[in-house]
Amino acid sequence: MDKFPDVDLTTSVGRVKLKNPILVAAGTFGYGEEYSRYIDLNILGGIITKTITLNPREGNPPPRLAETPCGLLNSIGLENPGVDAFISQKLPFLKELTTAVIVSIAGEKEEEYLRLAERLSKEEGIRALEVNVSCPNVKLGGVALGKDSGTVFSLARRLKEAIDMPFILKLPPFVDIVEVAQAAREGGAEALSLINTVPAMAIDVERRRPKLGNITGGLSGPCIKPVAVKIVWEVTRKVDIPVIGMGGIMDFEDVLEFTLAGASAVAVGTANFTDPGVSVRIIKDLKNYLGAKNITKFSELVGRISLGE
Repeated sequence: MDKFPDVDLTTSVGRVKLKNPILVAAGTFGYGEEYSRYIDLNILGGIITKTITLNPREGNPPPRLAETPCGLLNSIGLENPGVDAFISQKLPFLKELTTAVIVSIAGEKEEEYLRLAERLSKEEGIRALEVNVSCPNVKLGGVALGKDSGTVFSLARRLKEAIDMPFILKLPPFVDIVEVAQAAREGGAEALSLINTVPAMAIDVERRRPKLGNITGGLSGPCIKPVAVKIVWEVTRKVDIPVIGMGGIMDFEDVLEFTLAGASAVAVGTANFTDPGVSVRIIKDLKNYLGAKNITKFSELVGRISLGE
C-alpha cells in the first residue's frame, strides 16, 4: 500500500513531462528490454537508451571495464547496432512502454547528429533525444565537440531548426561549463544532462599495463558525485535551463543532493550494474522521505539549497 499517496513526484525537463524524476542513464541500461525481467520499467520516470550512432560501431578493444575505489572505469566506445537496427529491433519494445523514452545519439561531426535526429524525430514512441557531445572514449566527436561553446551553439541551433522534438545536450566535465551550457541554451537545447563520465586511467602494476584496452576511459560511480553536484549547481545558478543530474547516484539522498543543487531530474547509471532494481527502490524511498517530511511536491525542492546561516 502507498503510504503517502498525496506526494507528487512529477517533474518536467523542458517539454518532457515525467511521472517522477528518476531516469536511467545512457549506456547503463541497454535498450530497456535487458532489465525488464528484473523490474517494471513503467515505474521509472524515463529511460535514456544506450547511445545510437548513424552506422554500427564495434566499440573499443577489450578489456573495456575496470573497477576502481568507489567507481567504475569504462571504455566501451559507443558500441551499438546503428540507427537502422535500433529502429527495427529495439524501438518496437520501447514503444510499448508508458514511461518516457529518450534516445541518446552521437556522431563524429554535426551532419551525423542532424541525420540521426531527423531520422529519429519521425518515429513514434520517442519523447526526446539526448545529444551526447561528451563521450571520452571515442577518437572523433565526443568531448572534442562538447568542450567548445561555438560548436555546441552551432549544433544546437541546427538541431532546433531541423526537428521539433525536444533535445537535451549531454555535456562533459572539466570545460568552461557555464559558457558551454549557455551556448547550448542559446542554440535551442531544452535541457542539459550533467555530467558525462570523467576522463581517467588505471594501471595494473603487476603487468605494468593499462587496465583498459583503450588505455584511458570514463570514470563513473560514487567517486565522481561531488564533482557532478558542483557542476549542476554552477550551471543552474547561471543558466536558465532544466538539468538532468547524474554521476554516482546510489540512493534517494544522492537524488536529493542533485535536486537541491538545481537538477529537475536525475539519471541513475553505474548503480544499475550492482543492483538492477536500484532505480525502483530509489523512487519508493524518495516518496516515503518526502511524505515523512510533509513535502507534497518534489518540484518544490529543485534548487532549494540554503546558503545562509
